[in-house]
Amino acid sequence: MRPEDHGQSLGVRVEQLTCRLFPEKQLILRTDGRLSQLRLTTATQVIIASILLILGGWATFSSVSYFLHGHVLSAKDNQIADAKLAYRSLLNEVADYQKKFNDMSGDLEDYHEMMQGLAEQNTRLQENLSNVAQQLRMTEEERERIVAARENLKRQLLELEQDVEGLSTHNFTLKDNLSSVESELQSVVAERNKALFEGGRMRRQIKDLEGRLVQLEVSQQDVVQRLTEQTVASVDEFEKVVELTGLDVDRLVAADSGLTVQQGGPFFDVVPEEADRAINGTLRASLTNLDQQLQQLESLQTILRKLPLTSPMDYYHVTSSFGKRRDPFNRRWAMHYGLDMGGPYRSPIYSTAPGVVTFAGRKGNYGRLVEVDHGAGVKTRYGHLHKILVKKGDKIKFRQKIGILGSSGRSTGAHLHYEVLFAGRPRDPMKFIKAGQYVFQG
Repeated sequence: MRPEDHGQSLGVRVEQLTCRLFPEKQLILRTDGRLSQLRLTTATQVIIASILLILGGWATFSSVSYFLHGHVLSAKDNQIADAKLAYRSLLNEVADYQKKFNDMSGDLEDYHEMMQGLAEQNTRLQENLSNVAQQLRMTEEERERIVAARENLKRQLLELEQDVEGLSTHNFTLKDNLSSVESELQSVVAERNKALFEGGRMRRQIKDLEGRLVQLEVSQQDVVQRLTEQTVASVDEFEKVVELTGLDVDRLVAADSGLTVQQGGPFFDVVPEEADRAINGTLRASLTNLDQQLQQLESLQTILRKLPLTSPMDYYHVTSSFGKRRDPFNRRWAMHYGLDMGGPYRSPIYSTAPGVVTFAGRKGNYGRLVEVDHGAGVKTRYGHLHKILVKKGDKIKFRQKIGILGSSGRSTGAHLHYEVLFAGRPRDPMKFIKAGQYVFQG
């Protein structure tokens, strides 16, 4: 027989037993001549029987619990009574111990008073003993002082006797010293007269030196003035060169100031306060002005070394200028941000200023391109090259060969597309070339 069949037969037997114990019943109720029927099914009877069974079990459990709880409470009451009895006996023992402690405290107080009396007697005896010892020490010290004073008087008497004997010999020595002092006084007077003469001669020399110092100051003022004029002229020339490129001098100096610290000027050592007051205020002002002009000149010289003031090719002709033009491919008007320079195929291309290569390779319509950062916000680009001779990160010098002329990229023939940028904006390269011609011709 399978387990499933056994389970089904067991369920059938339970259901049959339930139906026999709780058969379905019908109750007929009559109210005011009306009949009503109440049907009690087997399931309803089972539920009612279960409820009654639960209520009976709960009542039985409550009764048993109440009986057990009363038994526990009576046991606890007995334990509490025993504890109270033990507490009373403990209190009696504590009272006995308290009485014994009070008796012992009284005895200790008597002993303490007796010990205090003995200590006071001992203290008085010690004080008397110390007073006697102190008087004895004072007597001994007084005796020693008397002995020392007597010995001192004897020594002084002996010294007086020796001094009296030495006075007679010292009298003769004083006579000899007096003659030597007279001779020394004469020599001192002679030296004083000589010093007065030398002092007059030195005062005359100081006046001569003061006159020479004034002449030297005037000559220094003239030299500083000439140097200032020459420096200002050089600054004007350098600023004119920068203006020929189309760049703003102040913007260029500000862009370069973050890279180098421009300092210079003549050296003047720190002089003491008295000598400093002797220097003419006009000379100091002139030196300050000269120092400022020299700093400006040094800044401009540094900047000019970074400007691309030469042509990237030795032999060329301009095929397209900077600015608006017609595109060579679609013939539409467009902006040309560089200078197209034609020349013989494979001509050398040179860097127009020292700098660092920031790009070397193919770049869209530029073809083979080299980009150089010269500092102070200035960059140059060389496009349509046939071959590149440098790589990114190379430090190149002025007029260093960086490529060969070609026609790579968007180009109609062999030529160089040359660009100059300042602060990221394109500039006319021809202005830089003309500014360089002005410099080299001058």
